[in-house]
Amino acid sequence: MYAVVKTGGKQYKVVIGEKLKVEQIPADINSEIVLAEVLLVANGESVTVGTPLVAGATVKATVVSQGRHDKVRIFKMRRRKHYQKRQGHRQNYTELQITAINA
Repeated sequence: MYAVVKTGGKQYKVVIGEKLKVEQIPADINSEIVLAEVLLVANGESVTVGTPLVAGATVKATVVSQGRHDKVRIFKMRRRKHYQKRQGHRQNYTELQITAINA
């Protein structure tokens, strides 16, 4: 059984017991959250696709950790124009463990 959920402007395929890192969600560690934007639920041969969401479907997850990804380095340069710019970015994330898929 798996589902496709939308959170943080991105879509993720989730399976029970799986850990995934999503955009930061304001929640405490070890708290349980409910992801209500479920786009698809598949259970064996039966697949339910929402228009755009599956009515009544939810995914429950537990917050494992909060953190920051590795640094992404940005370097911009214009040749022959004496222009160089260095920049870095670290995106915040929330790590979730999927505990239940309710269709």
